[in-house]
Amino acid sequence: MKVLVTGGAGFIGSHVVDALVKRGDEAVIIDNFSTGFEKNINPAATLYRLSICNTAIEKIFEREKPEVVIHLAAQTSVTQSLINPAYDAAVNILGSLNVISNCVRSGVRKIVYASSCAVYGTPEYLPVDENHPIKAISPYGVSKHTVEHYLFQNHILHGLPFIVLRYANVYGPRQNPHGEGGVVAIFAGKMLGGEQPTMYGLGNKSRDYIYVDDIVRADIMAAESKETGIFNIGTGEETLDKMVFELISQECNYDGLPFYAAERPGEIKRMCIDNSRAVKILKWNPRVHVREGITRAIAYYKNDLIKLAA
Repeated sequence: MKVLVTGGAGFIGSHVVDALVKRGDEAVIIDNFSTGFEKNINPAATLYRLSICNTAIEKIFEREKPEVVIHLAAQTSVTQSLINPAYDAAVNILGSLNVISNCVRSGVRKIVYASSCAVYGTPEYLPVDENHPIKAISPYGVSKHTVEHYLFQNHILHGLPFIVLRYANVYGPRQNPHGEGGVVAIFAGKMLGGEQPTMYGLGNKSRDYIYVDDIVRADIMAAESKETGIFNIGTGEETLDKMVFELISQECNYDGLPFYAAERPGEIKRMCIDNSRAVKILKWNPRVHVREGITRAIAYYKNDLIKLAA
């Protein structure tokens, strides 16, 4: 199949593109490199350097005629969404509307949308399932959920099939250790660079950490599925910040302590999500435990440092 991947130069998107190419699918990338990197681009993919907010993407849809769109391009920082909610909305809502309208116009068979467990806000119960009340506490969570409504509306009015995947906390190779999101990458970058990592709070916040390869399989299975709807994609397990710190310290041979800073606004104290709907309907299940995933991720960052030093 021919798949257009928005954000295909980014952390998750580049892995999706690699998997599509490996399968023999045709991959087309739209990315403005605001957070993506040239080194992530699969040479077998067709690349368009453009923002999803640019109306010129209509010409790309007309030229490429993708069967499926996997929509990953986004402003992904909760912190930045609090600082500049208008920019967050411009990219995540208006940019997504631009993508969706072009999917309708060009007759795309399905759109797979990367949403987030941030839409749920502070959990009323754990694990959080898809029926949990939506009470996002960050502009990022609000913008992600808003697009879900537009997808439903376009499905009803225009017959556009969609699958929303509400990701847990994704980690793995290619996640930027110098960014503001992605605690595994950030801790690893600091430790391997001989710097002290910062832990916001006392290490008692929990997250559901899902390895990027498991996310990629979910994206592709959703693209192939005949289903329409919303699915949580996570492990269903809580992992504390301090446990993540310990696991990364072991892999990096780091014997220091973190610098403890005040918790940041807009952050949720505990989170893990119920993946049983995806397991039952999409036939997807997570395969990589957090301990194994961190080992793989740190091996990547160590190798990346070796390449930079060469």
